[in-house]
Amino acid sequence: MNTETKITPENKTPLAERWQNFKAENPKVRIRNAAAELGVSEGELVATSCGDTVTRIDAEWGKLLKKLPKLGEVLVITRNDYAVHEKVGKFAKISVQPSHGLVVNREIDLRIFFGSWHHGFAVTEETQKGPRYSLQFFDLTGTSVHKIYLTDNSDKEAYDELVAFYKTDDQTPLITVSSAPAPKAEGPDEAVDQNAFRNHWDAMQDTHDFMGLLREFDVTRTQALRLAGESRAVQVPVASFEKALMSSAETGLSIMVFVGNRGCIQIHTGPIKRVVNVQGWLNILDPGFDLHVRDTEISEAWVVRKPTRDGIVTSLELFDKHGQEILLMFGERKPGVKELTEWSSLAESLVVGKAA
Repeated sequence: MNTETKITPENKTPLAERWQNFKAENPKVRIRNAAAELGVSEGELVATSCGDTVTRIDAEWGKLLKKLPKLGEVLVITRNDYAVHEKVGKFAKISVQPSHGLVVNREIDLRIFFGSWHHGFAVTEETQKGPRYSLQFFDLTGTSVHKIYLTDNSDKEAYDELVAFYKTDDQTPLITVSSAPAPKAEGPDEAVDQNAFRNHWDAMQDTHDFMGLLREFDVTRTQALRLAGESRAVQVPVASFEKALMSSAETGLSIMVFVGNRGCIQIHTGPIKRVVNVQGWLNILDPGFDLHVRDTEISEAWVVRKPTRDGIVTSLELFDKHGQEILLMFGERKPGVKELTEWSSLAESLVVGKAA
């Protein structure tokens, strides 16, 4: 039987008190920014309200995933340090394997890696429009991997039933987190057999083969692009991303935008309309799809050409100063179909000079 653990002055943690004081002094602060200011993780701050406005949940995440269609329309958010991807839609076409799950509905399109889903919470937040309900998931470091918010068109009763079913006995207002793993150290370029590397690149049959290529030659993603040769990958100005978005919006080109972290990749497919650059954030603000990219933190941008059974697939790939992926952009495509010529033409227009 579930036991209730209410927050009282006696069991409130020191972090909870610091968080409440910080919110009182900074009432408009976003919780992720507050966590950075306080030197803790977002997940730790969320957990401080367990037993009050937050309910800890636990599950075989794949089984929970299969129940999400009952919620009806929701807002899903996946982010990393410099990109936030928001989609409105319904969960459908879900498949689950032991290590990962797929949601391939056009509205909500996710690749989920359960190994990084360690903490789950049902969260109630008070807003000017009334209470806002969400399911929030965090990795071992307390970093957000995915969030699901109810909308005015969601089934609140189904949400309540799901939370009650997965509520844990332990509602203590804290979690233990671990340090983030160090980024992969990059080996020297000269240690890589570049001829073999390029031959293996040219032999790829699917874009997913790229991860195997990285493992086989023990290279980082940006190192692989650097070693590929300009006929395969060419670095372009970081402003190319804004140019690509603006051009896509103007022409109605259907694109794919991937934003991910260790626990989830979220994908938008379709045309975009409204692109706005405000105070260092490049935004798409469309019905059902918002994207926010801290474009001042884009350190490298690459146009990448990967061979597949269906011909070359071209992407625009963005990285931060640590070589961590921020975002991938493609033209809309499906397996068995060649990429849109309008997209490949746009991507090539970003390249300064001719590929060698």
